[in-house]
This record gives sequence, structure tokens and C-alpha cells, in this order.
Amino acid sequence: MNNRPKRRKSRKQIKRQKQIMAIAALIVMIILVIAVFTGLILLIKKVSSNEKKPSGNTTQNTESNKSTESEHNTDNTSEPSSEDTTTSAKIDKSVWFLQLVNASHTLSATPDIELETLKNGYQCDKRIADDLQDMFDDARAAGLNPIICSAFRTHERQIYLYNLEVENFKKQGYSDEEAKRLAGTSTAVPGTSEHELGLALDIVSASYQLLNDEQANTPEQKWLMANCYKYGFILRYPKDKENITGIMYEPWHYRYVGKEAAKEITEKGLCLEEYLEMY
Repeated sequence: MNNRPKRRKSRKQIKRQKQIMAIAALIVMIILVIAVFTGLILLIKKVSSNEKKPSGNTTQNTESNKSTESEHNTDNTSEPSSEDTTTSAKIDKSVWFLQLVNASHTLSATPDIELETLKNGYQCDKRIADDLQDMFDDARAAGLNPIICSAFRTHERQIYLYNLEVENFKKQGYSDEEAKRLAGTSTAVPGTSEHELGLALDIVSASYQLLNDEQANTPEQKWLMANCYKYGFILRYPKDKENITGIMYEPWHYRYVGKEAAKEITEKGLCLEEYLEMY
């Protein structure tokens, strides 16, 4: 009689031991699974890290890196920096405000553009009107008085103005061929004028309205030359770029190229042809 309770208790112990062993086995399996996943994650991170590392000696010290960087900066034949490449990639020369018009890039007719009529009756491409107004507002706020004396012209109007200039030179005794050449340096040959784009304006001082080099000495022109880029404009025909633009120095002729291009052109002292050639 005394042995029977002991046998029942022994069975309970065996059953409990089996349960404990099963739980222990489950815990071990969970730990193994976690370890395997952790190892895989570390391996993936290591592979990914190795792929991102540049080739070559990774133990090169900081001074050596600085020396290499200095050599690259002084080497004119070195590859452009990643920043320059990014800038180049985002320039789209086909956009409307970067259209090049000159002796090599001509227009055969008046472009189909929407025009904005300004307060003085002149017209320009509607898309530049707000920036143009901002520029004039700020110039006037600075106590200046710039005025527009020429803006958009139709192709037919440009033909008329050019022929008139040719006749003026012929009256001075020049041959027909020479008169046409000279006329083209002061009045663009039809099809080569930015005025036909609606993106160019001739701006002068209200107190001095002659189109000559003295225009550059007026307070209005000095302000415009220093600030026009902020509004997307450039002085299109600078004094030292005549051999590139093919047009004489015109310190009154401003062209809209967009704020980003205008800033770079101004900072680097370029003309539009040089800027577009960069890209």
C-alpha cells in the first residue's frame, strides 16, 4: 500500500521532466534561429560596406589624401568634380530662355510666343514679364530711372531696321558689301536678332538715352550691370567679347537667360556663347 503513492509521484516527475526538456529544446532552437539571422544580417552589411568602398589602398593616411586632392586641384587636365558634372547634367540648352540666336543660329520667321505688352507700349515674352518688372521696381527703389527704348521686334521689323542701317553706311560712301557687314555689327542681320525672340530689351537711363559707350557710365547701367543677374538677365554683348558674339559692345542690351544661368555667366565673366559651349 505504501509503494503505490510513490509510483504515482515518480510518473508525475517523469512527465514534468519531459515538459522541461521540451521547453529547453524549444528555447535552444529559438536561440539558434536568432543567431543564424543575426549572422546573416552582419554578413549582408559587411558585403554592402565592401561594395561601397573605393578601390585602392584604404589605409592611405589623411595627409596623403590632402596631397592627392591638392594635385587634382592644380591639374588642368583632371576630370571635372562630381559637383561640376551634376551642374552640367541639369543644364538643358533646348529650354526657351537659353535659345541661342546669332550669325550661326538664325531664325527664319517670328517665333510663336505669347507676348506681354508693357506700360510703355513695348512688348516682351510674357514669361519674363514678372522678373523684368521686379528688376525695374528695385532699380527705381534705389533712386534710379531706367527706361526701355526697344524690346520685341517681328522678323519683318528687323529686316526694315537692318536695311535702313545698310543705307546709312552706303550714304557714307561704303560699298554695298561693306555697308552690309558694318550694319550687321550694330543692327543684327534679320534672323540673328534676339529682339525677335522677345527675350531681349534695350534699356537706357532716362537722363541719357543715346546708344553709345557713354551709356555704361550712367548710374542706371552701373546698377543694372551689377544686379541684372538676380532677375535672370545678362548684359548680352560685353566689351571684351565682341570677337565671340560678333556684335559691338552694347551697354544697354539685356537678355533674359534665367536666374541660374545669369548668375553663373556673371560670376565667370562669360558671354552666352561661352556659357552654352561649356555644356
